[in-house]
Amino acid sequence: MTKQAELYERDFLAWTQEQAALLKANRLMEIDAANLIEELEDMGRSQRNQLISWLGVLLAHLLKWSLQPELRGNSWKYPIKEQRRRIRRLLDENPSLKNQIDPAFQVAYGDAILMAARETGLDEDRFPADCSCTLAQALDDAYWPD
Repeated sequence: MTKQAELYERDFLAWTQEQAALLKANRLMEIDAANLIEELEDMGRSQRNQLISWLGVLLAHLLKWSLQPELRGNSWKYPIKEQRRRIRRLLDENPSLKNQIDPAFQVAYGDAILMAARETGLDEDRFPADCSCTLAQALDDAYWPD
């Protein structure tokens, strides 16, 4: 095991600082390439997972808004607005995520059903199997399901 790989296992923060210093100094032959590649790939997956998570929260609140109109209030309104902002910002900062948003939306809807069922006490089968809004509607500040 190389010195860099040992540092990666022992002290991740120190390893990241060392890798950055090596890159800045253009000492590319000393970089822990295998672990650096793995970390870069993980960062990309992390951004996609964040998108799915925020879409799931948004869709769960939209489901609750739709199915329990008598309980509508700021505790659902503002999380909907917040998730929309977060998702738009994430997409603005990571434009290549836009290529993955349709499958992420589908995955997130499944998560949203489970979240909404847990939070409302309603059975999963009370929620539509397919999302009743489009991705564009879900992200549109003017859209509020009836």
